[in-house]
Amino acid sequence: MDLDIQQHLPADFHADSRIWVYQSSRLFFMSEALEMEDMFQDFVRSWNSHGAPVRGFASLFFGRFIIFMADESATSVSGCSTDSSVRLIKAIETKYKVALFDRQMLAFMLKDKVEVIPFSQFSYAIDNNFINENSLYFNNTVLTKKQLIENWIVPVKDSWLSKQLTGKN
Repeated sequence: MDLDIQQHLPADFHADSRIWVYQSSRLFFMSEALEMEDMFQDFVRSWNSHGAPVRGFASLFFGRFIIFMADESATSVSGCSTDSSVRLIKAIETKYKVALFDRQMLAFMLKDKVEVIPFSQFSYAIDNNFINENSLYFNNTVLTKKQLIENWIVPVKDSWLSKQLTGKN
């Protein structure tokens, strides 16, 4: 699986563009993904902050991650404009019966597939060699385009989860 996401991001957006990553509780079906792409385009076209257009981007990655990006070099994103993107995410949750706000679910790239486990099962997965320090982890805490490109998909040992590896083999 090609993990180079940079080719799918707007090249002309500033490296400090703000990022929001929403991880789905399941893979979206192709028909859902196509519908969502239309929803994203409609949203981005009308995304405003205090009446000024937000230079935005939204897309689905790996069939499971919705990423919003706002290039704030022209217009800063306000609380109200962020709320409007959250309303869209909540509408997607309702329409497709998925969870997009569950931060206790961790995503890993295992055998060329995105696999999700609850945080409470992380130690078990390590102990039983389902995941190791070199397993690729989706670090959904990234905040900028630069971080998304460089630090979104990282080995477990290079993420905040590395603290959980202490004492593990």
